[in-house]
Amino acid sequence: MAAPASPRAPWGLFPTLHGYRIASLRSDVLAGLTAGAVVVPQAMAYATIADLPVQYGLYTCMLPMVVYAALGGSRALSMSTTSTIATLVATSLVGLSTVSGGGDSEARIRALATLTVLVGALLLAARVLRLGSLVQNISHATLTGIKASVGLTVAVGQVPKLLGARETLHGHGFVPELRAAFRAFSDIDGTTVLLSVVSLAALVLVSRVWPRLPAPLIVVTGGILAATFGGITDRGVSLVSPIPAGLPAIVLPRLGDVPHLLPAAAAIAIMAFLESVAVAREVRNRKDPRIDPDQELLAVGAASLVGGFTAVIPAAGGFSQSAVAQRAGARSQVVSVVTALLAVLVALFLAPVLDHMPEATLGAVVLVATLGLVDVREFRALTRFDMSELWIAVATTLVGLFSGLLAGVAAGVLMTLFIVLRDLDRPQVEVLRHGPGGWEPAPDEPLQRVAPAAGGISHAAGTTGTTNPTSDPGPTDTSTLSDDGLLVLRLRGMLYTANVRPTVERTAQLVRATSARTLVLEVSAMDWVSSTVVDELEDLDDELAENGCRLFLTGVEPALEPRLRASDWFRELESQGRVVSTVDAVEVAGRPPHPPETTTPGRATSSGAGLPPDDPGDPSASAPS
Repeated sequence: MAAPASPRAPWGLFPTLHGYRIASLRSDVLAGLTAGAVVVPQAMAYATIADLPVQYGLYTCMLPMVVYAALGGSRALSMSTTSTIATLVATSLVGLSTVSGGGDSEARIRALATLTVLVGALLLAARVLRLGSLVQNISHATLTGIKASVGLTVAVGQVPKLLGARETLHGHGFVPELRAAFRAFSDIDGTTVLLSVVSLAALVLVSRVWPRLPAPLIVVTGGILAATFGGITDRGVSLVSPIPAGLPAIVLPRLGDVPHLLPAAAAIAIMAFLESVAVAREVRNRKDPRIDPDQELLAVGAASLVGGFTAVIPAAGGFSQSAVAQRAGARSQVVSVVTALLAVLVALFLAPVLDHMPEATLGAVVLVATLGLVDVREFRALTRFDMSELWIAVATTLVGLFSGLLAGVAAGVLMTLFIVLRDLDRPQVEVLRHGPGGWEPAPDEPLQRVAPAAGGISHAAGTTGTTNPTSDPGPTDTSTLSDDGLLVLRLRGMLYTANVRPTVERTAQLVRATSARTLVLEVSAMDWVSSTVVDELEDLDDELAENGCRLFLTGVEPALEPRLRASDWFRELESQGRVVSTVDAVEVAGRPPHPPETTTPGRATSSGAGLPPDDPGDPSASAPS
């Protein structure tokens, strides 16, 4: 017996504290400190990806974390930012024509605040429209391609920093940054290269041999000690810009930047939500409530909206720090509150120490964190499912590399739309034949005419047949026709604008192939219908009538009848007695309708449960047989 599904996360403030036990506080505090040891240096490193002063990465670990803790449903998700979001921010700010001056200019910081507030507002608007389930339908192949393009772009951008070159580029795209990386080999600083190699080796070694230790904190601490006591700055090693002590100031967005930043904000909002939900589900304990996409839209959107007024990088859940919190025993979002307090203490008291942080050390942290985005195994796995998905992933990667990351996200969304429409654009009809248990799906093989017999359409468990729902066999592959010219078809799914045309065409093919004189279409799979679908069904009825075939509908859901009666065609169908309760209520030319079977106490349903039989005196009853 299957275990019952986990309930959804509770709503309200601090939902992860519902039913909280004080005995878990010690574990959460330790997990928060452990996660902070990873997220604080990593967030500062990600700020350099966006070509921002490192303190703005530190600020991202404050308000967004507390806001998510108050609204989010994941117990272990660490809400700061990610390399993907930082890279998209860099691209967005570079493309903004109103920004001028250096990376710490007032105009650039106000543009960052505007961008982050826009991201939050878009996510909250999506929450109001309940688009959580829709947005998360972005295909896995698309996300694989976007992550790969981000990983390669960021990795190439770190090369000049690791070599000690004076020229660095951020947010200009893969090709310009690749050229800058090649030019950096003519401007190498030996001490910086040595520091970079040691930092990279330490990150990899600590992560693999002692995975529970905060590798970024260890490496950053080592870099600071080397700069403070080792005299490496005298040998050409560059340090980060001075970090002001204290908490972030309030920054007001600039409305004039909104039109320029809106497309980029939409792309960042999509990626921030998708990354956060994916990480939340990855670190979710089986006993925890299920992740609610709409609740995550609210929490992630509010985190960016509130944090935007302190000019933070748009918030998103990061896997590495969330995984650290999970391994450390996180029981609730108390972990995030502790991490945020740690970031506040760092900003208040450790700013002079952070001034000695080498840029090459942060570059090493970024490189190791982002190379994991280029996962060859994911590309290889796509080949085992569908080669078209592999090509979508490759195409998204190439667009992101050579046309820009924002274009890559846009291309990914369009390709996802293509996949959805492709999957919908399939016939949703299957042939039924009469078997021992009633009308059941015909196997994918040529069938002979069968003698008419009484019985209703069987939805009982175990009668699903071998029909492949995604196949579209030729018109003679699954033909079944009784001796009196009756053909019975069943819709196996909802009809939409995207699939009604191929379904109607497939139905017409089967009627022509079998020379059927009566077609019964079982439509219990439909609980909603659009005017486009009704128009197509009316056209099918007209086409069948011209070829001497009468259309009957059975299994019309009662809730659907009022909507269908808005159509003159359906009202005419009812008046002619062509909306029936069972297949055997159909008057086929040359024989009277069969009486309903009385050997079973009720009709079989898709779950196998018996339902009360239809009233034999009501031939227009619309409950599916």
